[in-house]
Amino acid sequence: MPELPEVETTCRGIRPHLCGKTVLAVTIRERRLRWPVDPAIDLLVGQTCRSVERRAKYLLLRTDTGTAIVHLGMSGSLRVVKPDLPARKHDHVLITLDSGLELRFHDPRRFGAWLWTFTDPLQHPLLQKLGPEPLSADFNGTYLHQHCRGRKKTIKETLMDASVVVGVGNIYASESLFYAGIHPTRAAGRISIQRMHQLVDAIKAVLKRSIEQGGTTLRDFLREDGSPGYFRQQLAVYERKGQACHECGHPIRHRILGQRSTYFCPHCQR
Repeated sequence: MPELPEVETTCRGIRPHLCGKTVLAVTIRERRLRWPVDPAIDLLVGQTCRSVERRAKYLLLRTDTGTAIVHLGMSGSLRVVKPDLPARKHDHVLITLDSGLELRFHDPRRFGAWLWTFTDPLQHPLLQKLGPEPLSADFNGTYLHQHCRGRKKTIKETLMDASVVVGVGNIYASESLFYAGIHPTRAAGRISIQRMHQLVDAIKAVLKRSIEQGGTTLRDFLREDGSPGYFRQQLAVYERKGQACHECGHPIRHRILGQRSTYFCPHCQR
């Protein structure tokens, strides 16, 4: 599924096309997504988009009336196109703007979401209990060490707990643990504060690099302009089972943690 860098890439891509623009029409071609498209989305008509923000993997399209909360799900993407371009089979939500362009939500698997709130979106039930953003100052080695104190759960699973930190995701958790030299099965509560600082630095570096390069190319993900991201070409361990580690030459190993595929180097990660 699109992870934080993909969602951030999308946010930055659509922002200049939406901010300050007024919605002329909303067309819902399929309401049956992960949750039914909120009928209040129709309230976007006549509203001017004031900002486009990201919180975790959610996109927030703010207007004076309320906020549309958008999630890309497993295979969703957003594109800005000309309205006369024929809609594709899985283009489910179309937002026509006064700029002469149209925002289209494409989601073959229909695990995405279009919700609406009249109040602060950060207090929405889906967002209010989320942990800090991984690129924020609130997420640091001291915070992570204190939060993990006494935890027996593995560090890999802990990083994927959205109440601890949002948006790290499966790919970036594996990559960050490799660069920090931490074995993914190590108990989170048994990692020193010094190594936690190293891990947080690795997470921030991996995510920043991925955002700069357009997000990881996943099978179902395309950027808002229809082109793929490029970070996948530089992955150190993810989906490289049996291949030589770039650092030591030992074969990359694979195992399942928390029902998710995990990749690591048994020599470089302790």
